[in-house]
Amino acid sequence: MKQWFGKAAALSVAAAVGLTAMSGALLANPYEKYKGTTIVVSWPALSHFKAAETLVEEFTEETGIEVEIDALQYLKLRDRQILEMSRDEGEYDIVSWVVMWKGEYVSKGLLTPLSQFFTNGALVDPQYDIDDIADAYLQNGGIVGGTKGYMPGKSGALYGVPFGAETSILAYRTDVFEELGLEPPKTYDELVSVSKMIKEKKGMGALTSRGKTGHQVTAAWLLHLAPLGGKIFDDEWNPVINSPEAVKAAEVLRTVSNTGPTGIPSYGFSEMSAAFLQGDAAMYLDSLKIAAMSRNPKLSKVDGKVGFALHPVGSRCGSETGGFAMGIPANSLNKEAAFLFVQYMTSKAGDKRMVELGGDPIRLSTLNHPEFVKQFPEYPVVAEQLPCADPDWRPLIPEWNELNIDVLGQALTKVITTDGPIQPIMDEANEKARAIMAREGYYAWSDYRK
Repeated sequence: MKQWFGKAAALSVAAAVGLTAMSGALLANPYEKYKGTTIVVSWPALSHFKAAETLVEEFTEETGIEVEIDALQYLKLRDRQILEMSRDEGEYDIVSWVVMWKGEYVSKGLLTPLSQFFTNGALVDPQYDIDDIADAYLQNGGIVGGTKGYMPGKSGALYGVPFGAETSILAYRTDVFEELGLEPPKTYDELVSVSKMIKEKKGMGALTSRGKTGHQVTAAWLLHLAPLGGKIFDDEWNPVINSPEAVKAAEVLRTVSNTGPTGIPSYGFSEMSAAFLQGDAAMYLDSLKIAAMSRNPKLSKVDGKVGFALHPVGSRCGSETGGFAMGIPANSLNKEAAFLFVQYMTSKAGDKRMVELGGDPIRLSTLNHPEFVKQFPEYPVVAEQLPCADPDWRPLIPEWNELNIDVLGQALTKVITTDGPIQPIMDEANEKARAIMAREGYYAWSDYRK
């Protein structure tokens, strides 16, 4: 009896030790519970996300979580995502959205707040350090429900993490500037002066720009509107696109069109970038993506001749906020595994790996990493620019698409293709914008209080 008990006790102790060891192993691997799970990711077929495919493979190798990617052409992405996220059980576990879509997705109840995952100690990596992610990117792409519904604020909540985010910087031809004895412009007065001087003395396009009718020309105007102190709306949703600041931004845009490459009224982002990369313009002021493009021998004839500087300031500093963020649909069946994916891809290690693969960083530690600073001369400029990136660069509301294309996109085409007074053009656009906002009920409370 004692011998049997001894054997049983030994077996029990051995089993307990084995279970403890197994439990420790499980606790030591937060991914083990989800091994074999398959998650589906919806994101755009763009260069940053193409580069991320290698990191996705590394995620699966490390975690055992399988990933299927549905990469769609950008213009098809929103409709497909809304369709899937509106079902009782959707196909997607992660979606990546353009910052303009976040408010619509949340208002329709299509996204999962991320706070519930950040309260789970078994899921959250203590070294994730969300504070290291650039504030402007996080606010612009992931926070919904604060000031104006899309800005930070006490009523705001986190629904996504930036991935493929961007701001604007100035790129310029160092050889042209050296030849003419110029310094890169720091202010808008200098930008206008330098543009006229380059056109006159060099005979080449000064600043390239978008200008195609619709959202492209509006984007070009917005780049100037923010630093010149303008906004689309005041705090009570009254449009102010005919303000002195907004008209000044339109005047700058007309000057840019008149002194830049001849094709600006037909340029989208690709065309305006090509004008700089092919040597037809001395300056570029738009997305930071130009830096990597300038080093690509398939795209650029100016590699080694490009410098980078801060977006010029007017009455204030104010650069672009844009790009993509990613989060978890409300109808995902694999939310925890999806969160682990988002965390992995946007972690400090993941962000550095994205740079190695040719993607764009979202973290300050990556932008300031000594090895990357040596390799990418634009990184210190971007790091310095980000505190000035404006999360209210454009209103991230459902009505923006109509305002962007049908109102501003038409008015600003008149600005750059005619020589008439600008104020009446912007006055008319302001009236149209107000009619749209009234139609959508934005003035119900102010009317009620009258």
